[in-house]
Order: sequence, then C-alpha cells, then structure tokens
Amino acid sequence: MTRAGRNGRDQLPAVRSRGVPEATIARLPLYHRALVALDDRGATTVSSEELAVAAGVNSAKLRKDLSYLGSYGTRGVGYDVNYLVYQISRELGLTQDWPVVIVGVGNLGHALANYQGFASRGFRIAALVDAAPELTGESVGGLCVHPLADLERIVADAGVCIGVVATPAGAAQEVCDRLVAAGVGSVLNFAAVPLRVPVGVDVRRVDLASELQILAFHQQRKQIEAGREAAV
Repeated sequence: MTRAGRNGRDQLPAVRSRGVPEATIARLPLYHRALVALDDRGATTVSSEELAVAAGVNSAKLRKDLSYLGSYGTRGVGYDVNYLVYQISRELGLTQDWPVVIVGVGNLGHALANYQGFASRGFRIAALVDAAPELTGESVGGLCVHPLADLERIVADAGVCIGVVATPAGAAQEVCDRLVAAGVGSVLNFAAVPLRVPVGVDVRRVDLASELQILAFHQQRKQIEAGREAAV
C-alpha cells in the first residue's frame, strides 16, 4: 500500500537497504523524531551539527549514518528537513500501516493500548488479547479485549505482522510461539525473560529494570569519582 508523505509525494513501502549496520538502524528513529519536531516548528533546513544535537549524537556519526541512505545534504545549506523525514520514514518502513496485536492487558498493556503516538508513526493497534476471562470484553484504549483463544484468528483476520508480548514472564514463551506459528514475523518483548524464536523472526526486548540497573551503575561510578575528587 502507499500513503501520501508529509511532502505530498506518494510513499512506496520501504525496503531495508543492504549493508546498513544495526547500530545505524537503531539511531534512525532518533533522527526521525528530531526531524519531525523541527518540521512541526516550521524549519525547512537543518545542519548536521544542529540535527546531531537534537538527536543526542555526534555530528560525524550522524553524517556517516545518513550516508548509508544516500546523499541528501547540501554543503553550506544542510539537509532538507521535509525530504529527510520522507527518506528515513521509507527506510524504517513507516510509510506503511503495520497492524499490531498486544498480548497481555495488565498495567503495561493498558498503557500501551492508550498511547496515542503509535498511529502517527505507522503502527495500528489492531487488537488486544489477554488470558484472564474477567478482562474479555473490556474496552481499553477504544479496543475490546479478546480471549487468548482468539489469538490465531485475530492474527489472520487483521493481517497482524507485529506482536507485542506484555505478559508475565511465565507465559511469554508460549505466547511468542503461538504468534510465530500464526505468521507473526516480528515480536516486541516486554516480558522479563528472553524469547526463543526461529531464524527469520525478529525479536526486540524492552527491559526497563535492566536499563535502570545500567543507569545505577553509571550513577554509582560518578558518585565514586566525585568522592575521590573531594578527598584530594
């Protein structure tokens, strides 16, 4: 399917460029978010230095990352904001409508279902699923919660290609196996356990506790260094 871009052009489904490093792909959403904010403020061009600051990376890394997508900058002028939004959107696949199913409608599932930012980025929450009978039929974020027994039918009927696992850890692998067996090719895992998937299925894990632990490590290091400096 195609969709009109912010610059008015029809946007074709993106095909990931071969040879783009995973680290670069991981930073593209940062550039996209910064560029959309600039576009919303009416900016038409941006220098690599300005965009790097807005995205929180150094300018040399940004220029190298964007070089994998093609040469879109103009020396002395910078990048066309609108066009770069278009190019990064294509590369990330954001010019398509991606149906998503969320499995697990606890506190986290509720928060994800009510988040309004997915639709503007090309992700449509097609259905909510939970194993708890008492949640069946409940409305969350404008969607009805379906029983887990309906998962395979929902994936087929809605053409779901991305599954979000927001279940307790003990149920996550079984849910993931069912999603993959039903034809889902990408899984976003919020459960506190790694998931095993066959070759060809992509899994991204979001572990908030681990991220906080990493921050705690760095904070402790800073406190130790500050204590050493104070003792000198």
